[in-house]
Amino acid sequence: MLNLLFVCLGNICRSPSAEAVMNNLIKKRRYEALIRCDSAGIVDYHEGDPADARMIKHAEKRGIYLTSISRPVNKADFTTFDYIFPMDHDNQNALLNFNVPTELKKKIRMMTEFSGPKFKYDVVPDPYYGGEKGFELVLDILEESCNNLLEYLLKHHPDNFNG
Repeated sequence: MLNLLFVCLGNICRSPSAEAVMNNLIKKRRYEALIRCDSAGIVDYHEGDPADARMIKHAEKRGIYLTSISRPVNKADFTTFDYIFPMDHDNQNALLNFNVPTELKKKIRMMTEFSGPKFKYDVVPDPYYGGEKGFELVLDILEESCNNLLEYLLKHHPDNFNG
């Protein structure tokens, strides 16, 4: 089984959305027994909280349901997960500063590494203080990135899918 962790600042907008978008794709492709997703935040401000209500509303319009509860990233995540996907460079730097072996830090890959060609962004922008369009843009970027990520996983981990 492949284990994927999506990370943003507070784990209430971008990372739970990435988790939900990816889980939606996994369910459609019937890969639930092959890929497991989770999300976490760099900070614990929202620990125990559900996703931001605005993010939930926008995602539900697309048939995507955010059900995760916020939690902070911890050192064990670096051994539990095969890939860790930060949403922006601040998240990436925070993950790189964790006191874990360098080998485990190789699991960190920017989420936007998988964006494009339609939505080629350097980061998944934080919609928290923006308007409605910000939430829609995040979902657009994540839908494309997660589709591309799934194709990457199929190509680079064929043994996981040809069991």
